Order: sequence, then structure tokens, then C-alpha cells
Amino acid sequence: MKTILSLLFMLFCGVTFSQTTLTGTVLDSNSQPIPGANVIVLGSSVGTVSDFDGNFTLKVNQDPPFTVQASSVGFSTENIAVTSSSQTLDFILSEGSILDEVVISASRTPERIFESPVTVERFGLKEIKNTASADFYDGLENLKGVDVNTNSLTFKSINTRGFATFANTRFMQLVDGMDNSSPALNFPIGNLVGMIETDVLSVELLPGASSALYGANAFNGILFMRSKNPFEHQGISAFIKKGITSQEASGDNEYTDLGIRMAHKFTDKFAVKVNFGYLKGTDWAATNETDKFSPGRTRAAYNYDGINVYGDEVSTNIRAASGLGIIPDVEVSRTGYNENVLTDYKAESIKTDWGLYFRPITDNSLELSYVGKYGTGSTIYQGTNRYNIDGFSQQQHKLEVKNDNFTLRGYVVSDKAGDSYDMVFTGININRAWKSDKQWFQEYIQTFAGINLSGNPLNLTEQQKHDASRAVADTGRYLPGTPEFKNAFNKSIQDPDLSTGSRFQDQSKYYHADGNYNLSHLIDFAEIQVGGSYRRYSLNSSGTIYTDKDGAIDYSEAGIYTQIQKNLDLNDTMELKLTGSVRYDKSEFFDGFFSPRLSAGLTVNRDHNIRASVQTGFRNPTTQDLFIGLDAGRAVLIGSAPTNLDRYSRTYDISTEGQMDVSNGGAGQPSTLIQTGRAAYENSYSASSVEAFALSGNTNDLKIGNSAIVKPEQVTSAEVGYRGKLNKVIADVSVYYNTYKDFISGENVVAPLYGNVDANGDGVVDLDPMALKALQNEDFNAYQTYTNSKANVNSYGVSLGLSTKVLGDFDLSGNYTFSKLDFDENAFPDFETSFNTPEHKVKASFGHTNLFENFGFNMAWRWSDNYVWQATFGDGEVPAHNVVDAQINYKIPSLKSTFKAGATNILGDEYFTAFGTGFIGSQYYVSWTINNL
Repeated sequence: MKTILSLLFMLFCGVTFSQTTLTGTVLDSNSQPIPGANVIVLGSSVGTVSDFDGNFTLKVNQDPPFTVQASSVGFSTENIAVTSSSQTLDFILSEGSILDEVVISASRTPERIFESPVTVERFGLKEIKNTASADFYDGLENLKGVDVNTNSLTFKSINTRGFATFANTRFMQLVDGMDNSSPALNFPIGNLVGMIETDVLSVELLPGASSALYGANAFNGILFMRSKNPFEHQGISAFIKKGITSQEASGDNEYTDLGIRMAHKFTDKFAVKVNFGYLKGTDWAATNETDKFSPGRTRAAYNYDGINVYGDEVSTNIRAASGLGIIPDVEVSRTGYNENVLTDYKAESIKTDWGLYFRPITDNSLELSYVGKYGTGSTIYQGTNRYNIDGFSQQQHKLEVKNDNFTLRGYVVSDKAGDSYDMVFTGININRAWKSDKQWFQEYIQTFAGINLSGNPLNLTEQQKHDASRAVADTGRYLPGTPEFKNAFNKSIQDPDLSTGSRFQDQSKYYHADGNYNLSHLIDFAEIQVGGSYRRYSLNSSGTIYTDKDGAIDYSEAGIYTQIQKNLDLNDTMELKLTGSVRYDKSEFFDGFFSPRLSAGLTVNRDHNIRASVQTGFRNPTTQDLFIGLDAGRAVLIGSAPTNLDRYSRTYDISTEGQMDVSNGGAGQPSTLIQTGRAAYENSYSASSVEAFALSGNTNDLKIGNSAIVKPEQVTSAEVGYRGKLNKVIADVSVYYNTYKDFISGENVVAPLYGNVDANGDGVVDLDPMALKALQNEDFNAYQTYTNSKANVNSYGVSLGLSTKVLGDFDLSGNYTFSKLDFDENAFPDFETSFNTPEHKVKASFGHTNLFENFGFNMAWRWSDNYVWQATFGDGEVPAHNVVDAQINYKIPSLKSTFKAGATNILGDEYFTAFGTGFIGSQYYVSWTINNL
């Protein structure tokens, strides 16, 4: 027993003796504390982080001598040799330039942004804390080459290098390696269920095609958001913002945004963190009553279709519907409801995430983690129609194993639509709940015919006849605020059948796994990486979005890649970095694709870097391109997966003339006919040719539609760029040219309900009398198909960024972006590229992080050229606009707090970034952030 006690005593003494406790500070060159600086023992995983005052305590299980390193983003890295266990370590870090910041995204390995082989933008802790925007996500709009399109207050869509949509399937968004795109929608939903500000470590943005490393969806760019690890960033931090949003249409409304982060390292092997965020406000109201198709028309027009008025999408040709020659040959639409009576514009986001982190081996980088995320919210989404997203939720669960050389992760992402509904169909079906379309148009026609048959005794004009007919047909219409309207509204938003309701359902998910292995510790001559990924989709919208009424639609895709990178020292002042990578991806619906990338970066005197790259990218058709089957009112959206064409079918009423006997000039058709989605791809005219035929009556104007089945889109991108330090100015310029093949977009076609468009398949219109009668009788259906352009689509652009210090220590930066589409729209009038990007953008910022003790400020200005927005909801011009954001902040070190007051769009000039959305007003706020290292 004495022997055992002696051994235990000796062991205890040995452990006690080998533990060294060090204290110190991390300051900048102005003796200001640097909170959140990483302090580590070189050659081990032992480390800590400086607190709000720059102080740190480091416990090391070894005796001196050893070396401790301190580093922080935007500052130099310094080492101190430890020779005594009682030594105090005081680090002074000099402020570095943005060229010294480290990025991971460009090559999947840490490297200075200066040496990156391709263009990369970074938004670090300094930028996050000093952004003039309302939150860090909005602040990304000030980055060079970045477009942020505002769907609503809580739903922003980020894009680079053109072809922007709110359903931006060309752009990826990764949070700690997890894709946070919605399984049902197949694109990121902004930061609605994303990260809270106090947990963000860094944001990197890689513009342009990156399929060679990141797969099919990395087509226009990728946004990487990294959170703080609880081993390095511990403690409790929180923020709260209070203020108002101000808009002419909706007035002044309260705005609250708060978040809390809690992280604790229980031992050197186990750490935990939990985040919670809550946002509540009022969305930007959309109240534009301009006619979608003819801006000069007013609500008095008989064929009016307002941009933010819903229900008036339902229209018919009253002569064709009546068969009477005394009725004018014009389209008449039903009376619609304004959007603001179909939604409460509630903007809300509740999100939480949690993580368990385990480092089982001392002095080893191996880390195992489980991360869970859950978010729910309410917002407005604009796609084919305008949608009230109410109680939408998304959750993610990830298991990950990694060390310095490899990463292996698997995760699942699932969503639920909650009580979301389509506001367009809500308006349509409130009308139908009161009076069917058939009855409404009959009453309209009967009134108009009665006026003409009576000899028009009141000498009414044509417009007055229409007004009188509408007044009769609208008699008894449900008015907003009445019990009848409320009952019809509630019934519609609970009914998923779009012929009677407007609710959309979804419980889709996808499963994803990916891995990366860096062989640099095994191979000396170059850095070689290998990796791969696998994803399986399970679409389950119960037939409200996709053609999955009879059960979930499952499909999968996979890819593998490799990259080799070699540094060559040409001489004492020049270094050449060569990078080559290639990826192979395969979807179960399409042939496999190789995506290579070659790049070279030449560094001269550490202050100048010239880069050039050529890469290819591709994107598989999205879930919507393949499987959508949605009646959007004006047209049916039908995906082109071979199995999808017959899964979508509907029964259509045939006109009176279409039912008449052939001998009497009719078409001899039954009262109803069934048409499937196959008609759009195999028996259709182009929509523009049908419009031309309607005006001219010349059958030579008719052209075959018959859209081709969609296949993967490809891009070849060439880029050259320069980064460097020119005296005190940091410059970054890039020029790119993209060539697209098999460009994926929508095409508008018209399919007759009877007759053959091209019976012999020779690509020439058959002048089938039945098909022509179907057009004349309006017995046809309009479709939007998903296909590939027969035309060449190219785009090119330039981005230039400059930053410097002026007037001592003031930060001044600016950037300019030029973007241009090269596509002959006149030759392909039925094909929309949806470039949706201004040709010219200019941005600038000016600020000081420490104007006087603990006080800082920042101002940001953006100007955007006008541009045309094309989307399934509608097309229109977005005017040029200026926006100025500003903030001031004050730190109180004793409270470990920063107080900020700010405003966005302080000029008050309301603007919009997409056709159909609400005008963006101003935000005014004050915030308190505590202990955010």
C-alpha cells in the first residue's frame, strides 16, 4: 500500500511540476488591446484567446523552453520564446494589410489572400464589427463584385458575375462546410436560418466558377462562412439591436435583433457551444399597382394585371368565350386584390445551433464534432409568384472528423413549409370562392351584350361599357376586412389544391457526405489533395411544387476531385505558384462531366502578385428544372425530367366553338380534355410566334416550340488579375470572360389542347386545321419549359478595388465593377437569360476604428447603374440608385461592451433591386454588444 501511495505521490508531483501557467497581453502598435487574438504553443494544440482587454492566461503541460505565438486577423504574427515558468508574455502586433490575411476557400488549404490563385474576397472580424450595414450579412454588399438582391427584410440573395435570381441555384453558400440551401427550393435562403453575428469568425467569397473543387452548384461563386470554435473562443457574448424600419408604404415600424453565444471548454479534450438568435420586424411592403405588361394601363383597363395586385391574372377573350360577334375581341381580367390585404408583412427569424467538440488525443489536431442547427422564420419570397413564408423551418445535423490533413463530414438538411402560401393564388381563389370564373365572365359578357343589343341608349363609350359590365360582375364581391373575405382567405391558405387554395407544402430533405485529404505530410515535391462528395435528394412537396403527389422523388449525384499545387522559387525576388485541379461529377440523370482548372500566380518582391487561371464549370439542372409541375396562373411551369412529363396532367374546359361540330365551323371536341406536361416539349408553338400570329393572322408567323429536354450547363472561364501594394495603396484588379454552352433557362411555349403542331417531326409547323382552331378558340395552355439555349451566351467583366490609409489612420477604400452580357436577345425572343446585373457598380467606404479613445465610425456608399430584371414573376427595369449607410461606435472596456448607432439608406431615397419587390426604405438602430472577442 505504501508503494502505491508513493507512486501516486510521485506522479502527482510530476504532473504538478510539468504544468506551466503563463499570463500576458496582446496589444496593437498603439497600445490598444486586441481581443480574440489566438495564443498558442507552437507544435501543439494547446492555446487560448485574449479577452476583451487583450489579457490571456495559458496553461501548458510542459516545462520551458518552448515558443508561444500570438496572431489575429489583420495583424502580424509574433513569437516569444518561453524560458521561465514565471515569464510574462507581452505581444505587440503591428497592423497588416488585407494581403496578409489568410483564406482557405481558393485552394482548400490555408494561404495568404495575396497568393491566392483566383479572385477571393474576405470579410473578417474587423469588417464585421465595423460594418455600416444593419448586420454582417448585409455588409457583404460592400465587397467588390458582389450583388445583393433584396427579396425582403430577412431574405437577401447574394450573387457574383451576373445571372442573378432570388432562386439563385448558381451560387453556393456554405456554413462550416455545410450547404444551407433549402432542399425544396434548391438555393440558399439568405441568412434567415443562418449564423448569428457574435459567432462569425470569417466570411470568404469566391466569385466565378469553382466546380473543379466544389462541384456542380459552384457555378457563379461560393460564400464560405466559418464560425468560432469553442476551444479557441470561449465565454458568453451577446448583442441586441433596437430600432425602426421606415418606408413610405408601411410607415415606421419597430425592429429588434438579438443574439447570444455561449461556449465553454470543459477540458483540453471537450468543448461545447450554443447560439441563439431572434429577429422581428416588418417587411418592405410591395404596393406597386403598375400594369405588368403595359405600364401605361391603369386599374380602369379591362385587361389590367397589376404588379402587386393578385387575382387579375385570370383573364379570357370574351368574344371567344361567348361566340358572339357583338362582343369585342379583347382579353378581360378579373378584379384583383392588393398584396397588402393578403399578408401582414411579418418578418421574423428564430435560429439556434449547438455543437459538441472532442479532441481525444493530446497535442494532436484530431477533432470530432457534432453540430445541429434549427431555424424558423417568416418572410416574403418572390419566385414565380409572391409567397408569404410563414413558419418555414429548416434543420441541419452534421458529424465531422478532421485534423490538419483531412476532413470527413456527413450531414442531413430538411425543411418544412409551415403555413406558407402563394399570395397570387390566394387572390385568385378568394375570387373563385365568391364566384366562379365561368359565372363571372358570363355576367360580364351578358351585361356587355345587353348594352349593345339594346342599342346603347346611354351612348356609353367602349370603356364605359366595360366599366358597367365589371360593376355587374363584381356585385357582391368579398371586400377586404369583411367576414366573408376573412373566411375565404383562411380557407384558401389552408388548402394545398391550387384550383381552390394557395397553401404550399414541403418536407423535402437531402443527405450529403464529403471528404478531403491533403497528402502534403506524405509527399514533399508538391501539395496534393484528393476528395469527393455524394448527395441524395428526397423531394416531398405533396404535389404543391413538384410532381410528387403520389410520393417522394429521390435522386442522387456524386463527384471526386484532385488538386496539385507547386511553389517554385525562381530567384530571390520571384516565386511562382502553379495549381491544377480536376473534378468528375455524375448525376443519375446525365452523363458525367470533368471540370479542370489551371492557375498560375507569380509573386514579385512579396508586394506584387499576378495571377491567371482557366477553369471550366458545370451545373446540373436543379430540382425545379427537372421536377417542377406548378400552375403559376399565366403559365404552367413544367420540369423536363423524362419521368416528369406525364406526371403532370390537368383537365381543361374546351370553348363553345371548340365543341361545335366541324360541319358548323367548330373543332368537334368534347367539353373537356386532359393535357400532360409532355405537350410543352412535344406539341407546342413558341409563345412569341403565337402572339405574332394573333396580330397578323398569318400562319407563316407560327414557329415550333417543342423545347428540348434540359441537360447540364457548362462554362469556360478565363481570368487574369493583379494584387499588390503600390506605396500605401493596396490594389486588386481582375478581368474575366465566361463562355457558356447549353445555357439553362426558361422558354415560353403554347400547347394547343387539340391538333398537331409537327406531326412528322421535321421541325416545320404543320398547318393542322385543328391546331389552328385551338389557337383561334384560345383552347391552348401556356407553359414555361426548362431547356438549354441554342444560342451562344457569353459574359465578361472587370473588378477593381483600392484601399489605403489617409489623413493619418483613416481607412479609405473603393471599388468598381463592370459586368456585360453578350447575347443576341432579338434572335431568340422566347429565351431569357435573366442576367439581372447592372453594367456599372461603384462602392466606397471611409472610417476610423479609433478616431479618439474608444470611438470609431464608418460610412459606406454604393451606386448601381440601371438594369433590366427578367424572372418568371415579371420583367421590368430597375432604376439606378445611390445608397449611404453609416455608423458610430463607442467601446467601454470596463463593461467589455461596444455601443453602436447606425442607419442604412440615410438619404431616404427608396429603391428596389428586382422587379416586383417592395421598395427598400431606411433602417435606424442602436446596438449593444458585450464580450464579442
